[in-house]
Amino acid sequence: MRADGYAVESILRVLRQQGFRVAARTYRAWKRPARIAERTVTDALVEDKIRDLAWTVNLVTGQLQMTPEGLYGRRKWVALLRRRPGLAGTSRGAVDRVMHTLGLEGVRRSKKLRTTISDPDGKRAGDLLNRDFTAAAPNRVWVTDFTYVRTWAGFVYVAFVVDVFAQRIVGWHAEE
Repeated sequence: MRADGYAVESILRVLRQQGFRVAARTYRAWKRPARIAERTVTDALVEDKIRDLAWTVNLVTGQLQMTPEGLYGRRKWVALLRRRPGLAGTSRGAVDRVMHTLGLEGVRRSKKLRTTISDPDGKRAGDLLNRDFTAAAPNRVWVTDFTYVRTWAGFVYVAFVVDVFAQRIVGWHAEE
């Protein structure tokens, strides 16, 4: 219609007379090509580089294998990518998003400590309070709590005895 000498506004004026309500800027926004966000482009570059470094193709089987870099956490990925040309400005957020997308999770060196191993044949102590943790006076009802605390030397296991009425620790014992 532009070749015939009609402008957008005149066409929209005729459409409005027919009952169609379209603003000129709505038409122009639709006509203008969509811009891709810079963050999307950066994430795509980071994702390509992480894919290249985290997996290789096994020449014998033709299947993907994870490389040692595939076990990296976010800090090591950011450091590695920032050393690469063209990715010096890689952000931690971009690496986090890409790792989540690819399903990568860094290996943790801390060992998980299993503190409680329940015995399926074991008999549990009876509930002497019937889940009623109230007391009429001090030193009538005491309860215990067991926990562990991580220290530089390992774990310390602590047992607390608490007076239900005063809600205070009456006694405790810690052992390695």
